[in-house]
Formats: sequence, C-alpha cells, structure tokens
Amino acid sequence: MRKRLIVSAAAGALALLLSVPASAAQAGPGAAGIGDPYYPYAGNGGYDVSHYDIRLKYQPATDELEGTTTILATATQDLTRFNLDFVLQVKEVLVNGRTAAFATSGEQELQITPARTIAKGSPITVVVRYADKPGEVERGGYSAWLRTPDGGVAANEPEGSAWWYPSNDHPTDKATFDVSVLVPNGTQVISNGTLTTSQRPGWTRYNYRQTKPQATYLATLAVGKFDLRQDTTPGGLPVITAYSPDLGANAGAARASVERTGELVDWLSGVFGPYPFDSVGGYVPNVPTGYALETQGQVFYSPAQFARGSNTSVVVHELAHQWYGDSVSVQRWSEIWLNEGFARYSQWLWSEHENEGTAQELADYIYDIYPAGDPFWSIKPGDPGPDHQFAGAVYDRGAIAIQALRNAVGEDAFFAILKGWPTERKYGNATIQQFQAYAERVSGKPLGGIFNTWLYTPGKPAAGSAGIGAAPAAASLAPGGRPGARPEPKSWKKIQETNTVHEHR
Repeated sequence: MRKRLIVSAAAGALALLLSVPASAAQAGPGAAGIGDPYYPYAGNGGYDVSHYDIRLKYQPATDELEGTTTILATATQDLTRFNLDFVLQVKEVLVNGRTAAFATSGEQELQITPARTIAKGSPITVVVRYADKPGEVERGGYSAWLRTPDGGVAANEPEGSAWWYPSNDHPTDKATFDVSVLVPNGTQVISNGTLTTSQRPGWTRYNYRQTKPQATYLATLAVGKFDLRQDTTPGGLPVITAYSPDLGANAGAARASVERTGELVDWLSGVFGPYPFDSVGGYVPNVPTGYALETQGQVFYSPAQFARGSNTSVVVHELAHQWYGDSVSVQRWSEIWLNEGFARYSQWLWSEHENEGTAQELADYIYDIYPAGDPFWSIKPGDPGPDHQFAGAVYDRGAIAIQALRNAVGEDAFFAILKGWPTERKYGNATIQQFQAYAERVSGKPLGGIFNTWLYTPGKPAAGSAGIGAAPAAASLAPGGRPGARPEPKSWKKIQETNTVHEHR
C-alpha cells in the first residue's frame, strides 16, 4: 500500500502538517528519570501525580500479590509516552480509559504508550493491573520486599515502592494515598494514615487513607500476624501500633519503646510545632534487618533496634522525621542532611530533656573522639555523595552543624528556626540553601561561614569553631582522664545503638 502513496515530498510534508495538531507535532516521551544527581533514573518526567489508589489482594502463605493501582496525574508536557517505576509483572494498562501499550526497560522502568497523545495540562488517569510474587523479584542485586514467616513488608529508602505499586518514585512528586488490602481472616495489614476495616466470609479488607502529601518511599505496607492496637493521644490524634507475635526476647523492649509514641509526638510538637499528619504510630515486624525508617505517620522498626533493651531515642529520631523529611522533604537526595542531621539532633534534645547530656556536651564529645585524620571528617554532610548518603558523619557531624548554628544565633532564634521552618515549608520540598536563607532571615545573621565549615568542607574544623570542641574546664574532665578528655554523656550509648537506622540497603 505504501507504494500507492505517490506524492511529492513537499506535498507530503504539507499534508502531514495539516493533519496533525500543532501540540502533537511537538509532543514526545517523558524523561526516564527526574534528574536527581544521585539517582538519575529515579522518578520520571512529563507528569505530576496527585493521588494513588492502591487496591491489593495478598496471600501470605504463597507471597502472591494481585493489584490494581489507579494514578491521577497532570501532564507537564505534551506526552506520547511516559514511564512509571515498577518491577512486578504487569497484566494490563489503561490510560484515560483506553488500553495502552506497555513495555519494561532498565532496572525498574515501565514504559507506557497511551492510545492518544496527552496534551500539556491535561488530566491523566492511569490504571495498572498486575500480579507477581514480590519476594522473588530482584533488581540491582536486591529486593525491597522483606519476606517474613507470615507475610511480607515493604519499607526501604530511597527505593521500595516499586515492589508493590507503580509510581513516580522521587520525593519531589508527592501525592495523597488510598491503600486497600484484602487478606485472609486472621492476617493484619499495616500502612499509612487512618484505618477502617470491613469483612466478607473468609477475608478482611484493611483501608488506609493518607490525606496529606506523601513521598513515594514513605509509603509502607506490612502484611502478616500482628498485635494491632488503636488508641488516641490526649489531644485526640489517632495512634496505631503493631507488633509481630514472634519477636522473642526483643518483644518487651520493642513495646516499651514504641508504646511511648503518643507521648513523644506531643513532646516533639513543642519543639517543631504542631504534628503535620492525621495519625501516628509505629510497627515492629519479624524481619532480620537492623534499620528503622520514618514511613509517614507509621514508622517501621526492625526488632534489632531493641536488641539491647528499650530505646526511646530511636523512636524520637524517627518521629522527628515526620517534620524533617516527611512533611518537609528533600528536593534532591544530596540534601539528606535536612532529614538526618535534624533527626539525630532531636535525639540530642531528648537527651537534654532527660538530663542525660546536653547537645553541646554530645557535640564536643563527638568532636573529641574522631581525630583529624579520621575518615569521619572527609564526608561532607551537605553533599556526601550517593555512596555515603547514610554514613555516620551525615548524622553526627550533621548534628554538630546544627549545634554550631544554635551557638551562632542564640537560643531564642534557634528554637524559632526549628519550629518555623517545618511550618513555612509544610508538605513541600526544600534545599539546604533555602534552609540557610530562612535561618539568616530569622536570626538576622550571616551564616554562610557556619554552613560552609560544617557541611561542605572536608577535614576537621578548628577547635572552638562556632563553640564546638573548645578545651574543657578542669572540672569537666572525665575522672582520671587526660587533659582535654571529656566524660562520656550518659545518653551516648543509647544514641549509638540507633546508628543502624541508616543501614537501609
């Protein structure tokens, strides 16, 4: 048939231009990555998601997951094709009610070609139907689905959502969520937000609703046997806590720590301002991992966090992330100090509150125990690089930077900054430069030197810089210690026990 189209080249080009709308002529595929320097293929370009509706059916005994995820989005360019981040086997894709072609590419790219070009600014409804065994799916040599004796858990950073729902997997594209999971009776489901349940013969459906914007990696799912508890704080905030029944020797310490969630949220609200979400909680599944993760409003804890007894410090750390990391999220992953430095510093503030060592004492102690040539000082908390994103220096040197800020601006301005920043940036994204500008505006002081020294300059800063590491008075020496040796703060060991919070991978 093509041989019958005998027209001049000019006439053919003119006919083509007349038959195709101008917007479609300029349309193209969305980018396969959002452009993050640390993770170039994380997220996708060409659209912005507003809501995920995730409906699942899960068989804990066989790890069989069936799902239908509906994504509401808006095109940010004229789109002929776009990607989602997803690793499970897809059965069908619909875009705006029409069957769409799909294919896989790279580690976790689901390429979708809609039946019609989508104009910039137009709404997009994407329906993805899928079925797989997530515990058997690996990408890049690992699986983000943690298989348990009675089910499975999804909780990982910076990647994890692709093992249970398709998404635009980057913190800059936040959305609201509905998660509905059908499981056999006797099995429980944990996810983010407020909870309702319904039943039919042999099955229970758990419905979770997250009405505040949420980054994709902060969505969590756990299915298995849990002792699930629902309560409220004195102020009426719903609290959901859950524990696997087979935590063994760690069970008591886990409960003694996580059951203080409501109390600790109230305390942190006095430091950071009103709690930003509609519910709060934490769960401890029977997993072999050692980390904890600030999944939004419903924190994931590995039982190993409580292997040495109860530890409220780790609960404070993860709850502090609800303000610093969850409500205000990073613009790019290099800004991780805005999450982890402040979460670690919240542990120091809790130490002050409990009279177990001041933040200044902790900062000075850390300054002293790492000599100038230690690799600790080579990592820049403000831009640590993807291989060191969760290094201990991001946490500890990052927290020292915050104490240096406190010393530079004074108590009143400092605590005004801690409370005002998550209020001004609520539910958004931010950079370190924006935080510095905010701190300068509140304090009225130039702070470039402080930030450059403690966040961006490799090497150990000079003793006394911003009040950190100055020689201690004789009265403050450790008993029998050498000159300059400080006593170990009482809270130090419990804070150090939480260091595995950042070993996500």
